[in-house]
Amino acid sequence: MSGPLSGIRVLELGQLIAAPFATKIMAEFGAEVIKVEPPNDGDPLRKWRKMHEGTSLWWYLQSRNKKSIAVNLKSPDGLAVVKRLAESADVVVENFRPGGLEKLGLGWDVLTALNPNLTMVRISGYGQTGPYRDRPGFGAIGEAMGGIRFTTGSPDSPPARVGVSIGDTLASLHGVIGALMALLHVRAGGRGQVVDVSLVESVFNVMESLVPEYDLFGEVRTRSGGALPGITPSNTYPTRDGGYVVIAGNSDPIFRRLMAAIGRFDLAEDPRLRSNDGRTQHAAMLDAVIADWSRSRSIGEALAVLDAAEVPAGRIYSVADIVADPHYQAREMIVPAELPDGTRVRMPGIVPKLSETPGQVRWSGPTLGAHTDAVLADLGFDPDVVTRLRRDGAVQ
Repeated sequence: MSGPLSGIRVLELGQLIAAPFATKIMAEFGAEVIKVEPPNDGDPLRKWRKMHEGTSLWWYLQSRNKKSIAVNLKSPDGLAVVKRLAESADVVVENFRPGGLEKLGLGWDVLTALNPNLTMVRISGYGQTGPYRDRPGFGAIGEAMGGIRFTTGSPDSPPARVGVSIGDTLASLHGVIGALMALLHVRAGGRGQVVDVSLVESVFNVMESLVPEYDLFGEVRTRSGGALPGITPSNTYPTRDGGYVVIAGNSDPIFRRLMAAIGRFDLAEDPRLRSNDGRTQHAAMLDAVIADWSRSRSIGEALAVLDAAEVPAGRIYSVADIVADPHYQAREMIVPAELPDGTRVRMPGIVPKLSETPGQVRWSGPTLGAHTDAVLADLGFDPDVVTRLRRDGAVQ
């Protein structure tokens, strides 16, 4: 394996989305990720959404480049295997409810005693401390309590959700950032540490100026449809062919170019609209002017005018648009993959793009326990011992 994280061993004790998405990113950039799954059924994600030959396509994407080892965490011998793995790991990533690993005998105190340089990323609904720590928390609850649901959707509709598990993936990204900072600390001579990531706080962290606006002005930001409140003009506008175009004309020079492009030179030179604070006072008028212009054109015609004027604008893509788009293809964001049964399928590429040590896709998500024997052999387990562990149900 190569990549900027080559030589880093990551032990994944998570399932479904938040912890596994974090380790997916690490695996794409060279880390050896050993995913511990329960025997027989494995990670529940194996059965989520659309399936191919009994296994979720999401699984194959989320678990690419990982090694699967099936271990019974209710077995003393299985726990001994995980402890041996933790001794040799640089990072452990888990998303049990707080206290869950401690009940198994795999808490921070136990693992750091075995490996003082260990970094432990702990992703949970509310964090490892506080009055809500023991509550179950999924990404949807993080989105609700973190503030994003209250601001998503149309003003005259109930709060909406983003169409993907954004709360989980935001927590995953914070987990990766925290793990990398902790690894740098260890390499500088420091000790290992816990990276405590809350789903609620991960969503809350991207909510911009929500709190100071409320604190100083009593402003409660709420749902605004396709607009971006206080940043004007930035909205979704209808087109003649029944579609929509997103236009972001909110910087001062871009606003003037936008108004010139749609023939409203009077507004381009209006002193009231020279800066964003003035434009925001007239947001409804500006949105109406732009919508009148866009309704008279198809999406293609509107984008041609806006592109020529160097105004940020775009159509709203479906997955079919994404897969067919030449820019996605040129950036290698749609890549070929092969499933374990040999089926060829396209998957998303890797983000971010590193010029010297780019990420790689080496294999898609493995079958359950595909790497159990190889991992145990690497840890020094005798083949006869492995046979006994299998017989006793400690591993699969």
